[in-house]
Amino acid sequence: MRASSSSSFANQPSSPMARIVLLRQAQTFIHSRSSPILARRPTLLSFSSSSSSSSSSSSNPPPSTTISCSNNTNSYLSLSDSELMAQCEMDTYKSSGPGGQHRNKRETAVRLKHLPSGIIAQAAEDRSQHKNRTSALARLRALIALKVRNEIELEGYSPPAELLQILPLKSTVRGSDVGPQIGPNNPKFIPGMQALLDLIFAVEGSVSDAAKLLGLSTGALSRLILSDDSLRQAVNELRVSKGIKPLR
Repeated sequence: MRASSSSSFANQPSSPMARIVLLRQAQTFIHSRSSPILARRPTLLSFSSSSSSSSSSSSNPPPSTTISCSNNTNSYLSLSDSELMAQCEMDTYKSSGPGGQHRNKRETAVRLKHLPSGIIAQAAEDRSQHKNRTSALARLRALIALKVRNEIELEGYSPPAELLQILPLKSTVRGSDVGPQIGPNNPKFIPGMQALLDLIFAVEGSVSDAAKLLGLSTGALSRLILSDDSLRQAVNELRVSKGIKPLR
């Protein structure tokens, strides 16, 4: 044991400088073996919450009551049924409710979505899909007239022909060549209703201001507005939003 101990001490470096050099060599060896392991650590990617919030906020907002357009979108109403249908996406579904044992066996109900405006109209009261499509298309025309607004210039305003047709005969701007007054039950009333709403929106709900531009008294124009429930509701919604009393 004594001889072995003396021989192991004999192998150790005798000077302090030699021991320092040996220690540095050992540290260099350890570092070279451990560096590759540290370099292979996986990189953690952090994702900020702004990406998720931006994706959720990019969803389309719900459609508003009216759609303001700078271009002349009353051309929608001048389209034929086939041309207007070409702008729509149609879905069929089984209607619910009373109507007999055969009502829910076929997808006879029709839903139309007008792609340029996003307006949706549907009909389900008939067992014929063809008749429901016709009804839905008629309702779509009325909804376009009620919801799609066209910007007009009040300076030098001249009522379009479709508006003149629905005005009372006593209007001073209505020529004799316009023909008889068209009522709400006539399909041609819808384009005139849209033109009238465009004017009322332009004067911010003032029936008296609109009446002056149409050559009518305020009472005569009010009676015209009250003759159709949908027209009355659209005008009153605008007036209430402007702080004006609704028509009654």
